[in-house]
Amino acid sequence: MPRHHQKPSSAPGGSQRQLRVAETVRHAVAEILSQGSAHDPDLEGHIITVPEVRMSPDLKLATIYVMPLGGRDTETVVAALERNKKFLRGEIAHRVNLKFAPDIRFRVDERFDEAERIEKLLRTPAVQRDLNSDSDET
Repeated sequence: MPRHHQKPSSAPGGSQRQLRVAETVRHAVAEILSQGSAHDPDLEGHIITVPEVRMSPDLKLATIYVMPLGGRDTETVVAALERNKKFLRGEIAHRVNLKFAPDIRFRVDERFDEAERIEKLLRTPAVQRDLNSDSDET
């Protein structure tokens, strides 16, 4: 008898389990960073936000999106997190109850920059003119 194969999830971000594990990992990483457990001079002067974690379908890879407060020194912070990857992975393994500790990778969260870019576009005179002409027609 063939084994039951799970269909790929159509939900954004993955299955319910992926989302739940990702949120647990996000909380663990945020707690580790807020406690200052990773002793690295490049991390000590920064407050780091962890807005999102995405898990692979097999839960063996966690992509952790980070943003230093104020958006400054992003490359330095990501490089420091990459240097401390082994320590952080071990800490995550202690705090999150999974069969295997996921491999981790860090990315800069660019949603804030994208939101700002869209906001600037919406304030341009051409867009304002189009918005005003649409409201006049209705």
